[in-house]
Amino acid sequence: MAEYTQETGAELFAVAFAAGLPLPAALDSHLEEALRHVLGHRGSLVRPLMVYRVARAFDLGGDRAIDLAVAVEYFHTASLLFDDLPCMDNATERRGAPCAHLAYGEAGAILTALALINRAYALVWKSAAGSPPGSQASALAYVEQRLGVEGLLNGQSLDLHYSALPHNRETTERIAIGKTVSLIRLTLVLPAILGDAPAREVQLLERISMYWGLSYQMVDDLKDVLDSPAAAGKTVARDALLDHPNIAAAAGIPAAVERLMRCIRLGDRALALLVRAKPAMSFLETLRESLESELIRVTGRCCELSTGERA
Repeated sequence: MAEYTQETGAELFAVAFAAGLPLPAALDSHLEEALRHVLGHRGSLVRPLMVYRVARAFDLGGDRAIDLAVAVEYFHTASLLFDDLPCMDNATERRGAPCAHLAYGEAGAILTALALINRAYALVWKSAAGSPPGSQASALAYVEQRLGVEGLLNGQSLDLHYSALPHNRETTERIAIGKTVSLIRLTLVLPAILGDAPAREVQLLERISMYWGLSYQMVDDLKDVLDSPAAAGKTVARDALLDHPNIAAAAGIPAAVERLMRCIRLGDRALALLVRAKPAMSFLETLRESLESELIRVTGRCCELSTGERA
């Protein structure tokens, strides 16, 4: 596959996402149709692009970086398939198309998610094979922590039982750390671990993942309250209907925006330290700017961060 450039990156990962899970000739037609539906409706592909660029900054080879990037995007996509199920969020639209469980049944959506997870683990193992044994062990343990009962699964369980929990900022952030932050950590920290990054740089990436993960979740919460389905590309106004965690609903829109801006500023500080230590990571500044642009789009120009407010 061609080497990544800014111009070809999106095309590269559009192909990699669709082709990363080979479909055998003997595959059941129902499962094949569901998989083709999901693989044909990719998201923005920002996540695999970030995985790839972090991996390359820490000297992972191109093929290993692509495998890892596709793996993380498959983990993420599988989590969305589960999230959309009637027993979870009961959504109807995802990435501008009907949710998989509506088009192919709940069983079809579940099997599709499991196929993505299975393939994602295989791609992670392929990518990890070229790292030193210590980095391999740390990376594979990290995947388990972020996706298992310490991370994503615990966050999802808290989400499902939110009605019995205090509806406040602390609870919503605890859930976001389990769900959204866990996947951002896989995006930014996992490739650095496999690249045998210095401990200080891994620590800074952990901080950035925390603040950006919370920020992205708060933007998503604001979208659910303020956006139309066409603008969001998915079902909106579900959190209030299903009594699911939403910081904008729990704390109010002004308080949610204020908290979001604080997280962005704290993330800026960690990013500045990281770029100073490793200039090759300066590309993350573009992602940070896109986060602010999305905040402005969702909430209006009244929420724009002034230059003086940034750390």
